[in-house]
Parts: sequence; C-alpha cells; structure tokens
Amino acid sequence: MEENKKRSTVKRRNQIINDIQEKGQVFIDELSEKFNVSEVTIRNDLEQLERKSILIRARGGAINFEPRVRIDHHIIEKGKINYKEKAAIGKQAAKLISEGDTIIIDSGTTTIEIIKNISHIKGLTIISNALNIANELVNLPNVNVLILGGSLRKSAMSMVGPLAERNLRNLNVDKLFMGVDGFNSSFGIYTPNIEEAHLAQIMIEAANEVIIVADSSKFKRISFALICQLKKIHTVVTDQEIDIEDKKRLEDAGIKVLIA
Repeated sequence: MEENKKRSTVKRRNQIINDIQEKGQVFIDELSEKFNVSEVTIRNDLEQLERKSILIRARGGAINFEPRVRIDHHIIEKGKINYKEKAAIGKQAAKLISEGDTIIIDSGTTTIEIIKNISHIKGLTIISNALNIANELVNLPNVNVLILGGSLRKSAMSMVGPLAERNLRNLNVDKLFMGVDGFNSSFGIYTPNIEEAHLAQIMIEAANEVIIVADSSKFKRISFALICQLKKIHTVVTDQEIDIEDKKRLEDAGIKVLIA
C-alpha cells in the first residue's frame, strides 16, 4: 500500500514537472482537480519540487525555474533585444498621454521609446530617474522636465537611493509608465535590483494610473525583487506575441491590456 502511494506521488510530480516545463506555470486548483487529490497535497508537491530548484512557487501555483532573471544587464545590451517590439509598444503607450499631463517615466529601454512619440503633446511635465530619458527630453521644448537626484546605477543609467526616494514621496502625478524585467501574469512585476524595486514602489504610490510597458518576452519570467502585485497595475502595453493565457489572466485581474 505504502509502495503504491510512493509510486503515485512520483508519477504525479513528474507530470507536474512536464506541465510546468510545457506551459511555464501551473495552478494549485487545476492540479488538484486533474490528479483528484487535495490542494494541501499539491502544495506539498510544489514545495518539494521548489527545494530541488525545478520550479518557483507563486500565489496560487508555481512557475518554471528556468526563466528567472538573475543578471542585471547593462542598458545598452537590453536596448538591442526585441527593439522592434519595444518601439511599437512605445508608440502605443504614447497615445495614453494627454495634453497637460504630469507623468513619471521610469528608466528602461522600452520607456525611452515613449519619448520618441510625444513631441506633438503640449504642456507636459515629465519626472524621471533616468539619464538616458533626460537626454531625449532635452530636445522637446514643450516638456517641463524634473530629474530625481540620487545615486547613479551605471548599468541602468538611473538614479536610486534615499535622495531619489525623498524627492518622490510628496509628489502626485497623473500617470506612471514603467518597464520591467520580469512579469508573472498570476502575481506581479519584478526587477533584479532591490533599490530599483523600492524606488519603483514609491513611484507607484505617487501615480493615479500605473501603466506597465513590457514586450512579451518579459512574461513568465521573474527576478530577484518584487515591485508590486497585479492589484496595483491599471494598464499593460505589450506586443502581439503575448500568450492568450497571460492576457486573459491580466484582464481577469481587472487590468486593461493594449496590444501594439
């Protein structure tokens, strides 16, 4: 009897491994129904598989271990990846900006594409922690520019730390445009850097509307530091390659998804 139970457990966990490698993520309630076992049993399975670095548990399920973003790449390297998609996303996101808006544009290689599409919009005030974005804004006479002080993260060309955080805390803006390194559609958004994550959290609290710009490669990845859960996000702008399941989960969470 005990031997049969062990074989059943091994077989079930192997199938869970196959499912997560094929789909990128699994959900406790679905696995419980599929294998006709309790959710407690499935949670135990996921816990054991996480210990073996096969998966990473998230709220309601787990995601594949392999897509984890471990390295904080230099912004120049990031800018070369999926450039066509990022350019389209930036153009689509710029349509969400209205005359007279006060906005925060976070550092990143997707957010900078937004700047290339706003020269016709009047009366903007843009706050940013990114030197590369500030450099683009120099040529736009219709934009008031506020740059956060702080410590320079050279790899991202961004300002972080207590000074940047203090400058943000008393602000209230119409919209925040933020790029991410990892996006789990069941849980939230991630970055490899803790300081960047903390500053991003303060940006989110300062904004009336949070807009995430992320190409489809960012989905089903996570990274070291969680920025926020889905409930903080209002809109996601992404490209046509986003999985149907990811899009549906975001929309089910009340998030508007725009396809560039």
